[in-house]
Amino acid sequence: MATVSPPWSYTLQLPHDPRAPGIARGTLRLILAAHEMSELAPTAELLATELLTNSHCHTSGPYALRVLSTESDRLRVAVWDSDPRVPPGFSDVPPPPAETAEHGRGLHLVRACAG
Repeated sequence: MATVSPPWSYTLQLPHDPRAPGIARGTLRLILAAHEMSELAPTAELLATELLTNSHCHTSGPYALRVLSTESDRLRVAVWDSDPRVPPGFSDVPPPPAETAEHGRGLHLVRACAG
């Protein structure tokens, strides 16, 4: 008899520390393994890393990773930070950078992988 997993969520508060995104990735991996969702880990880690790194680079305060699931096969990854400004959203994302650019691909990756 199959059981239905109830909705769940976790929030990891992170200091403004360059090690925080890596710690959050490891925590995310453990959460997904505990909920038997390890197959989602590579994409979820990529999304979380891009969002957390943006928070670290563009704010000076703490940030947080929130992971939640309301359905057995779906996952939501969200990041909160201390910047009071609301990001512009995907409609205002500039075109992809040149192939040799070192920055500017993060939101393009997030938009391509999230769905």
